[in-house]
Amino acid sequence: MSLSLPETTVAATTVAWRDPGRYRWLLSLLVPSLVGAGPLLFMAFADVRLLWLPVVLVYIGLPLLDAALGADTSNPPQAAVPALEADRYYRYITWALVPMLWAWFVFAAWFVATHTLPWHGLLAVTLATGVVGGFCINVGHELGHKRSRLEQTLAKLVLAPTGYGHFFIEHNRGHHRDVATPADPASSRMGESIYRFVWREMPGAARRAWALESERMQRLGRSRWSLRNDIVQTSIITLLFWSLLMLWLGPAIMLFVLAASFWANFQLTSANYIEHYGIARLRLPDGRYEPCQPHHSWNSNHLISNWVLFQLQRHSDHHAHAARRYQCLRNFDDIPQLPSGYFGMFLLAYVPPLWFRVMDARLLALVGDDVLRLNIEPSRRKQLLRRHAQHGAERTNAQVGENRALSEQNCDADTTIG
Repeated sequence: MSLSLPETTVAATTVAWRDPGRYRWLLSLLVPSLVGAGPLLFMAFADVRLLWLPVVLVYIGLPLLDAALGADTSNPPQAAVPALEADRYYRYITWALVPMLWAWFVFAAWFVATHTLPWHGLLAVTLATGVVGGFCINVGHELGHKRSRLEQTLAKLVLAPTGYGHFFIEHNRGHHRDVATPADPASSRMGESIYRFVWREMPGAARRAWALESERMQRLGRSRWSLRNDIVQTSIITLLFWSLLMLWLGPAIMLFVLAASFWANFQLTSANYIEHYGIARLRLPDGRYEPCQPHHSWNSNHLISNWVLFQLQRHSDHHAHAARRYQCLRNFDDIPQLPSGYFGMFLLAYVPPLWFRVMDARLLALVGDDVLRLNIEPSRRKQLLRRHAQHGAERTNAQVGENRALSEQNCDADTTIG
């Protein structure tokens, strides 16, 4: 598959370039605050329905804004990327989010412990807090790929509230190595629903992270339980945090914390599910897989959700250049594109029949109906091969018929002219 950047973005330029969305990124600091606004509105107006506003904003408002404002496919000029990458302004925004996300998570726990809520109000706060935890993982993802000790430390800290510190290891050293192969528990397969995927992805990611870090400890001549083990470090932070919450707010708060943490971590599962669905890297004659390229990820350029998620949706460039900072991630021509931003795709994924109807057709179009070039769910492999081979044959026969009819028309025209 040929991949190229638009001509205007790769040509060298001598003109100073300034990011037109430079100050828009500051608004990203408000997103967790908006998610936490439900309890504040409830405290002000005593209307339990207001607790649902953040949930509605994220799962309905953001997809509608994506649809209304559309996609932004522009890229920074290639000559401007080094200066853009080095601009610390963009780093400060992600750094500032770490204490903010912690504060909102603690606030939500305090709110639940000190207010009597009906079950539906508690559900709303749990989902909204889970969204805050999802932002924790997203910021941890951005920071965890960077080489500076400060940013790696911040990544560990921001992953701790929901108990998902092993993501720091699993994603960087496991998922990026095995992505779009059957060996990767974080790459979903064609025909696999998100509800089947979560049972493979969550435990599989934890096992792979522990195995990778245990191997690293062995190379260092240390016990796998050493404090040098990054998973041990983040687990200690999580246990201390949860213990302090129980001492402060009572043991019952752990029911809320665990439920909110699960929903937060399920947001990562949702992202993993849509990012590589069904796409496969080809196996080379020597048994290895081809290098990961931009066309091995689903991409999205939808403006609002990319702003909210620090361009996580430009996933194709991220996997091809993992250390590239969010403000520099690029769109490519001829790569798999999602029909919506991530929040809209989450809703679609939660209804598997609709997901399969929308995404399987796009997936087949990527490979010219050659189902064997896809990463297929083993339990449905025969069924999918039979179904899509039949559909492919029908499409081929239809195309042959169209070509034959067109050829006959051309012959008739030639005869008439002659």
